[in-house]
Order: sequence, then C-alpha cells, then structure tokens
Amino acid sequence: MNITFEAPDKINGLMTITLESADYQPEVDKTLKDYRKRANIPGFRPGQAPMGMIKRQFGTSVKVDAVNKMLGEKLYEYVRENKIQMLGEPLPSEQQEALDFESDQPLTFKFDIAIAPEFEAKLSAKDKIDYYNITVDDKMIDQQVEMYQSRAGQYEKAEQFDPEQRDMLKGDLREVDGSIEVSDAVLMPQYMKVEDQKKLFDGCKLGDIITWNPRKAYPESDVEVSSLLKIQKEEVKDHEGDFTFQITEISRFVKAEVNQALFDQTFGEGTVKSEKEFRQKIADIISQQFKADADYKFLLDVRAHMEKKVGKLEFPEAILKRVMKNNNKDRKDVDEFVEKNFELSIKELGWHLIKEQLVAAQGIQIDDNDLKQVAKEAARAQFAQYGMSNVPEEYLDNYAQEMLKKRENADGLVDRAVDVKLTAALKNVVKLNEKDITLEDFQKMLQEK
Repeated sequence: MNITFEAPDKINGLMTITLESADYQPEVDKTLKDYRKRANIPGFRPGQAPMGMIKRQFGTSVKVDAVNKMLGEKLYEYVRENKIQMLGEPLPSEQQEALDFESDQPLTFKFDIAIAPEFEAKLSAKDKIDYYNITVDDKMIDQQVEMYQSRAGQYEKAEQFDPEQRDMLKGDLREVDGSIEVSDAVLMPQYMKVEDQKKLFDGCKLGDIITWNPRKAYPESDVEVSSLLKIQKEEVKDHEGDFTFQITEISRFVKAEVNQALFDQTFGEGTVKSEKEFRQKIADIISQQFKADADYKFLLDVRAHMEKKVGKLEFPEAILKRVMKNNNKDRKDVDEFVEKNFELSIKELGWHLIKEQLVAAQGIQIDDNDLKQVAKEAARAQFAQYGMSNVPEEYLDNYAQEMLKKRENADGLVDRAVDVKLTAALKNVVKLNEKDITLEDFQKMLQEK
C-alpha cells in the first residue's frame, strides 16, 4: 500500500492511495470462505461447493467491498495521524482513472480533499468589544404588572355595557325574517369589524333588545358568523338579514388587584410580601431575560470583530461546491441552490472555524449537565411566554429531559451550550465597552444589523 498527499496551495488537497492485491486479498479470501460455508447451491451439499465457483460468483463484489472498506479506514487514519483539517467529505478526484477490479493489478484511487485555511484567531484584553446593558424602566414593569393582573383577572356581573371595557354579552339571538334562534349566544361588540354595528350596543342594559346584522358586523369572516349562528360556513350567505339580540347577562372583565393574592399566584406563596418586592422581582426577571439578549448581541459583535481581525479566508471553492452539490443531490434545482447559497455557506463556515479556535483556546467542553441547563432555560423561556414564572424545578427538569431525548434537538442544544460557555469566557478575556441602552434602541439596532 502506498499513500501520498499533495496540497501545493494548502487548501486543495489530492490524496492518492494505491492498493496491492496483498493488501486486501486476505480479507477477500476470508469472506469467500465464509460464503462457501453458507452457500446453498443446487447439486452441492451446504459448504461443499467448489471454491472456484464461489470466486466466480461472488469474487468481484467481495473484492469491491473489501477495497472500499480499506480505503475508508486508511484515508481517515492518514487524515487523523497527519492532522489534516479536512472540510466536508473526500470526493473521488476528477483525475481518477478507470479501475479494473477483475485483474490482480494494483488499484490506484485519487481523492480531492478540501482543506481548511491556515489562520490564527486570538482574543485578549487588547480587544475592545461593546456590551449593551438594556435598562429596565418603570413602563416595562408596569406593563408586566398589568399582564399578571390580567392573567389573574375574572369576569363579574354588570348592569350596563361599557364599550371601553372587556365586557361580554350573553343573550337570545333571533333572525328577524327567518327561523334561526340561538339561546345564550355570546357577543363581545368591541371586536366587531364595522363601527356602525358596534355602536348599536353602546350603553345597552340587561333586558334590552338590539337589532343588528351579524353579516355586516363581520363582513370578512364567515367563520365567526357561522360559529355565532350555529350553522355551516356555506350557509352564511343565506342569512344576511337582521337579527335581534335580547341581553340576558353582562359580564365585565376585572383585573386582579395588586395584593398578596396576586403575589402568591405569580411567584409562589410567601415569595414576595409587598408591592415593592413584587416590582423588584419583575425587574430582576426582565433583567435576566435582557442579559440573554445582551449576550447574544455580544457574541454577534465578537464574530464581526474576529472576521475583520482575521481577514478574508481563502477556501477551495470548487471542491466545496461539489461537496454542497453532493449533499443536496436529491434537489431538482441543485445547481441553482448551490449558486444561491454558497456565499452564505462559506461565510458561516469561516465563523465556524474561527469559533473552533476560540473554544479550544478557552478549553471549553460540554457535558450532560451543560445540556440539561440549556434545555431547562429553553423550557423556562417557553413557560414565561405564557406568564408562568413560578414553574417548579421538577417540572422544568422533566421538560428538559424530554427535550434531551429527542435527537432532532441534540445539535441545537450543543450549539447553544457552547455559545453560553464561550460568551461567559470571552467576557472575562476582552475589554468590555459597556453601554446602557433602552430596549427600543436595542431592538432597532438588531433590526438594522
């Protein structure tokens, strides 16, 4: 066996592997003997068929399998031992000559290999990176308090409808010139699409009878009308006349008061004991959420800084385009897809290689506990979207465990865990240029980016 590797420009590699029959023949002979033992050929007892017949029938395919197996093992062994930073998979070279597996002549294989460019990515205290502290103001806290009040609120009986409130009307709905009658129909006039229909209900009281037109009130939603009238959507066109609505009940949504009951319901019994503590707890939660946003922006700025510092990287584009085509060969528009996405793919590859060096320099390693913590934070964020801020740890643990069981989550969780640890490490390496910023300006800055 002979292996040679050439990379004159340091990014386009050509590996040549020549196999003699002595390299793979022992494996071929062993496999053929096993075939003979198991072969069930008419006219011969099991295991007694002539070896010549076995070789003629299976010899070439066994040889191909043995050669391919050896090629893979030796190629990756050479890459590993010689510390070649290969990008993607090796591809059969365009210089490959035809091979004759029927003869015992040496077999020469050539592979094109994309090699990562050589560069150095380092950060130190001499590198100055912006870090944005998003300020938590009273308006944000007020909005969050109101959200908790709304979630804990309830409907109470009222005597008169107020269009400025979240009032809900219940009553008997009857078609003026038809047969439809719906008892205990529910309306919320403030959500009607047409103003003149909405105003018909202003100031109405218990027992009042309002004449109105559902089709005009919801002109673009047959679904809402059909749901209200308890008919099929296709039947709405047959009931476009007026209806009467006699009010039997008015319910008004009342937000919960800011008191101990709200504190306990939001954060758990006894956790918060005053409105001041309640607002501070909310501020802390918002700050923690903003910290994740600030860290995300910091890593984006690290990337931009490093890409500028490292400069343009040269990649073996011809080979990488072939690799990309091979990875997307099932697409009908594969050529267009590669041309459209190649530049972005190269940009992401460059950052991946830079980040690899930063991760290695900080000695970052990911273990099961890191993945669990990332999964728990993801679970906590999902619950927080629904206003559930006091979810017990055992529920978060169970939710995280379910996330970890799904293979499709694995890569994303690993990437997130790496980013979290890398961000924390780099904040202690570079010089942070800390800036206070409002949420509005921070979001605007991200959108501009």
